[in-house]
Amino acid sequence: MKNWEKNIRKVVPYVPGEQPRNTNVIKLNTNENPYPPAPGVKRALEAFDTDRLRLYPDPVVGDLVQAIADVYHVENNQVFVGVGSDDVLAMLFMTFFNAENPILFPDITYSFYDVWADMLRIPYKQIPLDDSFHINPADYAGENGGIVFPNPNAPTGELLALSEIEKIIAANPDVIVIVDEAYIDFGGVSALPLIEKYDNVIVVQTFSKSRSLAGSRIGFAISNPTLIKYLNDVKYSFNSYTMDALTIALGTAAVKDTAYFEETRAKIIKTREWTKEQLRKLGFVFGDSRSNFIFARHPEISGEQLFADLKKQNIYVRHFRKPERINEYLRITIGTDEQMQTFVDFLKDYINNKK
Repeated sequence: MKNWEKNIRKVVPYVPGEQPRNTNVIKLNTNENPYPPAPGVKRALEAFDTDRLRLYPDPVVGDLVQAIADVYHVENNQVFVGVGSDDVLAMLFMTFFNAENPILFPDITYSFYDVWADMLRIPYKQIPLDDSFHINPADYAGENGGIVFPNPNAPTGELLALSEIEKIIAANPDVIVIVDEAYIDFGGVSALPLIEKYDNVIVVQTFSKSRSLAGSRIGFAISNPTLIKYLNDVKYSFNSYTMDALTIALGTAAVKDTAYFEETRAKIIKTREWTKEQLRKLGFVFGDSRSNFIFARHPEISGEQLFADLKKQNIYVRHFRKPERINEYLRITIGTDEQMQTFVDFLKDYINNKK
């Protein structure tokens, strides 16, 4: 090893879901929304003045921050926006997780958490989920440097009740608790009311799932003004212009169209419940997902083999080889009714041929 290599920050990176070049696939592997963005997004795109691109964008992202504040009934100084919730979460890790004690998060969860912690040299402890893949709030008591968890959890889809989230927050008044709500719109109650009761809570959401803007990269955090100020201080020390002008315009249009948001959300929930029913009939085992995906296994079929055989038919789902206790599971994003019918029809034939 050369001397300069000793000073390189080395980390095992996060591996995103596969993005196939072939567009003739049923893509159920990355939890994207199967429906297009709100109609206003297309209108904003068509009306966008490209001359604006020669200028720097608004560093405070005022239009989008105002739109989010209006929809979620908070003040502007309670909203922070970033380039996807990954960007927001990374900023949160940099800003608030600087204690000597380890931060806590589940052992089966969003696999970016340990990547950020390793990259930023943040000590951490992964708390095992129970045998049903549930978070036990009692496991998050005691000394720590902060807490982060998704609700619903990913990749399990299991939802933690608001009362259980409050137990975690109340037991940890001296550290920051981040509730990552990337999937909350598909069946849960947001922890947003708790930011008025506790001064150490930050709620993170994204436009990638329920608002069909994964390709534009918009995420946001809501908290009290003090924590948002600290977060912005770090952001502006890192990059003052993190969101481009076009994305701001499209995101503002998307968040304002609450009727379309409710319509597509309801469609996905309805299709998810239908898919659960079909999978149960086929013998699959899974929890009561409240997200836009189902985390399922079949007792008699290899998860890895089913993943590969689905891919041969241009049906993409997600398979996680680690940790060991989830290596038989597939995470199946909810697509359109037609896509899920094709998926279920394949499974029926596949299972019948295995008998």
